[in-house]
Amino acid sequence: MFVSNLLLFASLIVVLAFTPGPDVIYIITRGMAQGKKAALLSTVGICLGYLVYTMLAALGLSALLQSSPLAFTIVRYIGAIYLVYLGIRMFLSKAGGSLTPGAITTASAGRILQQGILTSMLNPKGILVFAALLPQFVNPHLASIPLQMIAFGLTFTMICLCIYGGYAYLSGSLREKLATQPRIASILKYLTGSVLIGLGVRLLFLERS
Repeated sequence: MFVSNLLLFASLIVVLAFTPGPDVIYIITRGMAQGKKAALLSTVGICLGYLVYTMLAALGLSALLQSSPLAFTIVRYIGAIYLVYLGIRMFLSKAGGSLTPGAITTASAGRILQQGILTSMLNPKGILVFAALLPQFVNPHLASIPLQMIAFGLTFTMICLCIYGGYAYLSGSLREKLATQPRIASILKYLTGSVLIGLGVRLLFLERS
């Protein structure tokens, strides 16, 4: 029963992961603005955020966050403000400076990874997925429920890591082809900033369901 539930869950997650959501759009915009390395680092950061949500789900804390309108609203507003902040930073960045793929240093790589984790953790949709979706596949008559939650969470994370990684590679490769001219690089920068700000504004109107 557990294996069949896990396979069914994995099939559903594959479909969800291929469907562009806020995290996928964030990764693509990173790839278009800064290349493959930045997009792949963002992918790893977002998936590390999923691992944190997995542990929260195993401890029952994600369900607590979902059931608390105040906690959900706080996460939603902080997440929205953070995305808008990243978008504004993208607007203010210098077009040939840190936006070039070769300009990613160890320090900036760590910052990109951290931003990916925060983007994942401050996306209240993550709370909804781990609090509402995972428990539907847990069998209360089998082994430890927290262990089942961890198994489902790890499956979710690994599938997303692979599929998001594909999006990261493709968007980064496209950037390398398009951004050979300063004007195109500048357009990509402003487009990326606009998308991030748009995601932040959209997050403000996200409702619990």
